[in-house]
Amino acid sequence: AVGKTVMEAASRHLTPVTLELGGKSPCIVDETANLKLAARRIVWGKFLNAGQTCVASDYLMVHHSVKRELIDEIKRVIEIFYGPTSGGMDSFPKIINEKHFNRLVGLMENEDIFLGGNADPSARKIEPTLVDHVSWDSPLMQGEIFGPVLPILEFDDLSEVILAVNQRPKPLALYYFTARKDREEKILRDISFGGGCINDTVMHLASIHLPFGGVGESGMGQYHGKASFDTFTHYKSILNKSNLIDVLLRYPGHKHIGLVKRIMK
Repeated sequence: AVGKTVMEAASRHLTPVTLELGGKSPCIVDETANLKLAARRIVWGKFLNAGQTCVASDYLMVHHSVKRELIDEIKRVIEIFYGPTSGGMDSFPKIINEKHFNRLVGLMENEDIFLGGNADPSARKIEPTLVDHVSWDSPLMQGEIFGPVLPILEFDDLSEVILAVNQRPKPLALYYFTARKDREEKILRDISFGGGCINDTVMHLASIHLPFGGVGESGMGQYHGKASFDTFTHYKSILNKSNLIDVLLRYPGHKHIGLVKRIMK
């Protein structure tokens, strides 16, 4: 909504815009993935700054055959990174303000909390939280979460993933953990998204060699590194013509124009 407001205001002055917006960025894990590595990288990328980054994994889609193993490994990694659940949140970042704190708490109501879920209003902190058995109709799946809450969905076939993601606005980021090159290529070919990683999360944002930006409702235009100069620079096109030779045939009324027409037939 903010991006549309900015673009509308800019359009009144014919001011070009580059919009890096957001959306629900999926993290996908299939049955061939290295689950221990995936768990570490998912936890780090999701709970960085308490999930308050535009490229955080907004939800996790995991193959049903490895779901329990992955969730257990994610739980183990969370406890290593941040300490036991319900054990205090001294080192964990705050939620940006009270409004968003209350919004996040509301999203967790009536959900199946697998891990975490505790919230401290006085400190504006929410534990790293995993939510299991989430449906696509859940309030958690209706908008960008932007907080330390990770909904978990399962799938049987990669085609389900592609269909589900493509039925929703194009995400700013997408992360896919797999050992299968053919599946990797299928995801990259069949889903439109801003950018992302294979077997990692968030790190594409750190490379100055990779343009960063969204597509559709997740943004327009790209920046970072050389892409920033391309985006924010107007390339003025100039032809500097020599005075030594002037081809007269291009001018009207030339005496040989009839010959030129006959040659061109």
